[in-house]
Amino acid sequence: MSRAQPGAGVIAISLAALIGIWALSSIWADPDVLPAPWDVWRIGVAEWRSGELPLHLTATALRVAAAFALAMGIGVVLGLALGSSDRANRWFGPWVVVLLNIPALVVIVLCYLWIGLNELAAIAAVALNKTAMVAVTIREGVWALDRQVSDMARVYRMPMGARLRHVILPQLWPFIASSMRNGLAIIWKIVLVVEFLGRSNGVGFQIHLYFQLFEVGYVLAYALSFVAVMLVLEYGALQVWERRVVRWRMKGAVRGA
Repeated sequence: MSRAQPGAGVIAISLAALIGIWALSSIWADPDVLPAPWDVWRIGVAEWRSGELPLHLTATALRVAAAFALAMGIGVVLGLALGSSDRANRWFGPWVVVLLNIPALVVIVLCYLWIGLNELAAIAAVALNKTAMVAVTIREGVWALDRQVSDMARVYRMPMGARLRHVILPQLWPFIASSMRNGLAIIWKIVLVVEFLGRSNGVGFQIHLYFQLFEVGYVLAYALSFVAVMLVLEYGALQVWERRVVRWRMKGAVRGA
């Protein structure tokens, strides 16, 4: 059975209900603790017009993009290697488990101590935190490949490039899509911590600044601005792409039925 995707109307109503709950809660809450949605909106608009919000959003987005590309590239290669070779998985699988269980904060601090308070350390720390998760997901995808289809491709002496394109990748796309979605959701949060601890710009840096000033409205304005960016990516790009790459599977299920 294919997983139903919510339509634009359902998404809009769901988000409106969430904002409605926030608005109702803010009526009884202290405005300094939980500002109303319209107050946060006014702050966001003012920060955008001043140029501060787009400046820091861009800085964070660039770090997220760089760390995401590194984590996906290294993680996919590592996952393919571990999934394809029992020996490689036996010897290097424990390394992945170690990386999975080292707290993100420890990796960030160590990268800053070893490399310095610079962009390389910030991006490396975020990429390291996500690479192991991508590798594990892709490894599971390789283990889930239909061996009969792979054997058929070898019997017909299909070239490796064609086998990768027509046999392996179509089966791996759902796992790659899952890694991308989870990767973006986790990476941007880790980027905020990296900026909070050691950068001079970005959404995390601004949250750190307004945390010290106890300006909850500004903290929410900057945090929710990047959440809005991620919602656009999720529903406008990732889910559309995911539906396309798994279309062959849904067609097969209909034919099998």
